[in-house]
Amino acid sequence: MTKNNDSLVDVGTPMSVKIRERIVASKKRFHANDNISAFINEGEMSVLLDEVTEKMQGVLESMVIDLESDHNTNNTARRVAKMYLNEVFKGRYVPAPAVTEFPNVGHLNELMIVGPITVRSACSHHFCPVIGKVWIGVMPNEHTNVIGLSKYARLAEWIMNRPQIQEEAVVQLADLIQDLTQPNGLALVMEASHFCMHWRGVKDMDSKMINSVMRGSFLKDPNLRREFLALLPQRT
Repeated sequence: MTKNNDSLVDVGTPMSVKIRERIVASKKRFHANDNISAFINEGEMSVLLDEVTEKMQGVLESMVIDLESDHNTNNTARRVAKMYLNEVFKGRYVPAPAVTEFPNVGHLNELMIVGPITVRSACSHHFCPVIGKVWIGVMPNEHTNVIGLSKYARLAEWIMNRPQIQEEAVVQLADLIQDLTQPNGLALVMEASHFCMHWRGVKDMDSKMINSVMRGSFLKDPNLRREFLALLPQRT
């Protein structure tokens, strides 16, 4: 037995099990689109990477791929593991990006729109790519915190770089921006292509999904809502 930050754990226990036990003990949710970085200690991601590589190797072997003779796939398990943990699902395993907030000294109270922000995710049903754009509308007040334009993109990337469904992703992003800035109103529109439709299933190459979240004054004031939607560029 060895001493972990949280409890005594068997050194032979897989890293995924250790992390899972910490989350369960804290009674926190760990769905595919949740961030679990608070439960991962320094140095443990490299161990988790080794574990995911080994299990991905088993998946490929179960698909009856000759991993010894096929030079194209003999390192695929490692590449896929690194892609999932360090890139496309990175938003699960790292803390939120640092965001500098400034007071609204100019008492800005006019509609501000940020976008289109290109977002990349993967559907949690099939792990197929979801690629699209997000527009964010903010109606500030004198108490609203102001954040840099690039930070909206970083926050969107952090939320989207997890297995997601689009309807939940935009709500998570809206919640995050609402908590950080505390505006009078917040509006998000997301338009995305889903490769679970393009690549498999009906194989419809033209379909896109568009959905929105309206909070505060955007929800209560139809004129403001219309102004926001009218100012968005024509989507294709």
